[in-house]
Amino acid sequence: MDTKTVLLIILAGISALAVVVFQYYKYAKKRRNLSFILSFLRFIALFAILLLLINPKFSKEVLTLEKTNLIVLADNSSSVASDQEAIDQIVSSLKENNNITDQFNVSEYRFDANLSDSDTLDFHGKNTNIARALTSIGDIYAKTNSAIVMLTDGNQTLGKDYSFYSTNEKLPVFPIVVGDTTSYEDLRVDQVNINRFAFLKNKYPVEVYVSYNGDENVTSSLSVQVDGRVVYRENLSFSNNENSKLVSTLLEARSVGTKSVKVTIAPLENERNIINNNKTVAVEVIDEKVNVGIISEINHPDIGALVKAIESNEQRSVSIKKPPLTTQELEEIDLFVLYQPSTTFRTVFEYIERSRAAAIMVNGTHTDWRFFGSVQKHYEVEDNGIIQEVTAVLNAAFSKYDISEHSFEGYPPLESSAELIGAYGANDVLLNMRIKGVTMESPLMFVTDLDNHKKAYIMGENLWKWRMHSYRENKDFKNFDDFFGKLMVYLSDNDSKERLQVDYRTVYEGSSDVKISATYFDEAFVFDPNASIQLNIKDKDNGVSTEIPMLLKGNVYEADLSNLGEGQYDFTLTLKEENRSKSGSFTILDFDVEQQFLSSDYRKLEQLANISGGRLFFPSETENLIENVTNDQRFRPIQSSIKNVVSLIDFRILLGLIAAALALEWFIRKYNGLT
Repeated sequence: MDTKTVLLIILAGISALAVVVFQYYKYAKKRRNLSFILSFLRFIALFAILLLLINPKFSKEVLTLEKTNLIVLADNSSSVASDQEAIDQIVSSLKENNNITDQFNVSEYRFDANLSDSDTLDFHGKNTNIARALTSIGDIYAKTNSAIVMLTDGNQTLGKDYSFYSTNEKLPVFPIVVGDTTSYEDLRVDQVNINRFAFLKNKYPVEVYVSYNGDENVTSSLSVQVDGRVVYRENLSFSNNENSKLVSTLLEARSVGTKSVKVTIAPLENERNIINNNKTVAVEVIDEKVNVGIISEINHPDIGALVKAIESNEQRSVSIKKPPLTTQELEEIDLFVLYQPSTTFRTVFEYIERSRAAAIMVNGTHTDWRFFGSVQKHYEVEDNGIIQEVTAVLNAAFSKYDISEHSFEGYPPLESSAELIGAYGANDVLLNMRIKGVTMESPLMFVTDLDNHKKAYIMGENLWKWRMHSYRENKDFKNFDDFFGKLMVYLSDNDSKERLQVDYRTVYEGSSDVKISATYFDEAFVFDPNASIQLNIKDKDNGVSTEIPMLLKGNVYEADLSNLGEGQYDFTLTLKEENRSKSGSFTILDFDVEQQFLSSDYRKLEQLANISGGRLFFPSETENLIENVTNDQRFRPIQSSIKNVVSLIDFRILLGLIAAALALEWFIRKYNGLT
């Protein structure tokens, strides 16, 4: 306590004593013993009241010792399974070393494609993402004094290049390289690029990237097989200076169905790792194609963005035409995209209404709204003459097909000069319109199905900005292209009353992402979340069937089939309540990317250690690692002091003492007949 507080306490005691003396002893002439007791109780009450007002405090300093966090980050992917014993031994050495436990708080994590705080290693991970693991650890221990000991072979299959990953200065990384660090001669098929779909009797391109690791001049043969039949062969030469090749060829789609395309590079005489000498992909050959016609009389970047999005699926082809069109040209188009229509589009509108062809109306600042209102009877549009920026808000209640995977959060605004003020028929809104933070009643994008005639309306231009934003955020155009791709599928599907719909891929590379999803709508075509859907999977090779229920996830039913092995499968979806079912087939390819590596990549790990302020070690240098981190001044325990300021006496005790003293004084006075 400070001097001022001590003086106030003394003054409070003197003041309480003075009041008591004045009250009990100035005129008192008898009952000395009783007066002494009463005056003492009064003194206690008054002194406690003054202490409560003064509220004296004192400070208490507590010293604590804060240890550094030592994070043991172990690779749990299958590529290090052969080094399980070495990894377990290193982890045990770190956990049981007294110098480590005295100086550090040891925490264990494991990682493959994702980070986990489990200390149990099973080495079943099918992918490795070192950069994500480091980023996650950095987020968890961002404001602490910590160090990372990472046990891995350095081979990464997912994510950013971790060798250029710059960690926080407080999180140095000390990699321990496991696995074989010897460099062997190795030929490998790095990547095979092929379209997902091909059309019957057409040729489809195949691109193959092959690389060589070694110092000698070697020659090998590359072959391409389709369903076991060799359709292409080429001899390739490699050297230390010329260690990669790109091979491109065209293959003919001769029959309909899913075709297995296997690319093989013949192994060298003494090559140890031959697992990565081949890669299998698949292509689905189909015999139907949707011809999409984009009709526009103006040039605009939106047209290029729409062409790229539509042709991202090989089942669709695009032609760009200027109105007016001849009858023959109109009949060649299956699905129309009318970009900012004007009076020159009259014959096109008449044909669409007459043939009930599917169409997308993209409107903007160049649309002739008076003409647009005159050629259709279902919608009334008002042109306010003001060009406004409108942002998109995804409508979660949209029920025509599943859009839960898409997001338009943060997408740039479109430009529009009109709003829908009257709708005389059913419509389903995909995107709502928001202007200056206010959601409008007029939709930005909606679809209609009036009298079994499907159309879609977009009330704004500059769609190309959305496609560029998709690439900027995700490094690909998938979100934008898939969103418009699903719209194309919906519009081009003539069976608009199909209530049970299924979504799946015909070919899966490995079993890690095998999923089948389905949606079911009731008689009013509203999504039914209470349906009971069973999925029957049959292995074509052994005839074994498995039945599993579809689980509801948001607005879609889904089945995770990642436990299936490679092979060809047939499936049937059955709705228990009604006599409805859907069937299909898919292929799971045998592919384990972790088995493509033979040697550890210690060079990248060394670069990571140098950038982060750590140091590279090998399993035989575990003791050196322990000595290095325990002697590093950065990781010394930090002594910190906490100064706690607390009241000298708890106010609850003072209140109780005041109440007790006054009550006892009152009782004694009344008992002895005093006023």
